[in-house]
Amino acid sequence: MSTFCATNTFFSRRNQAILNGITLSLHSGDVLSLLGANGAGKSTFLSALAGELNAAHTISLNGQDLATMDLKQQARMRAILPQKPGLAFDLEVSEVVAMGAYPFPNLHKNDVNSLCTTAMKKADISALAKRRYLELSGGEQQRVHYARAILQLLSGFHIKQQPRYLLLDEPTASLDPLHQHTLLKSVRDLAQRHQVGVLVVLHDVNLAALYSDRIALLNQGQILDCNTPCQVLTPKNLYQVYGIKAHVIPHPEHNKPLVIFG
Repeated sequence: MSTFCATNTFFSRRNQAILNGITLSLHSGDVLSLLGANGAGKSTFLSALAGELNAAHTISLNGQDLATMDLKQQARMRAILPQKPGLAFDLEVSEVVAMGAYPFPNLHKNDVNSLCTTAMKKADISALAKRRYLELSGGEQQRVHYARAILQLLSGFHIKQQPRYLLLDEPTASLDPLHQHTLLKSVRDLAQRHQVGVLVVLHDVNLAALYSDRIALLNQGQILDCNTPCQVLTPKNLYQVYGIKAHVIPHPEHNKPLVIFG
């Protein structure tokens, strides 16, 4: 089955429930945003999907139990962009992006170079290719790691056409408004053009509304609602999740809701 699915997923830390019975499916070609207040369990849920927690036995990747897959198998089917990717090596940007091909050691160097060029273009960092990674700003480094994740997915498609997934944890947090929209447009293009299933954690409700097929609201470790932006982003739901009144009006240019808090 072509889904990345969590079924009744629980996870506790120091006897406190962080994930409290989450069931959520990510489909090929779907952009699903995960929203919630600080501490709601968003990053923890992504860690579970990444196979980093003992909750992996309740998660399946294209019909296979995640707990039975080794890290290489997982990496060949899904890419992850953590909230704070760390890299202390003084490499060229193109070398960092090329790391996305590591799960595919049999991929020819010429193919990696070609895919690297494509990934950097999709991430809008072609002009940074020869720069030193450690000399970049935080936002530029985040875009480099996004290109690395794109390369990982494209490398997989180059080997075999099968559903693949991308997990993004607050990828726009260190970006200016232009690059926030540029990155999410790229995410949207990956989903539509390559049928990548994307789960993205965001704090900006309006960015989620613009670029998502579905939005899942996470509240105290549980999914409060999961549906289209128009159906999920209601004043009642938003107040329950964030504890603040919200006005929801039609977006002036798109068939999407626009949320005004306060």
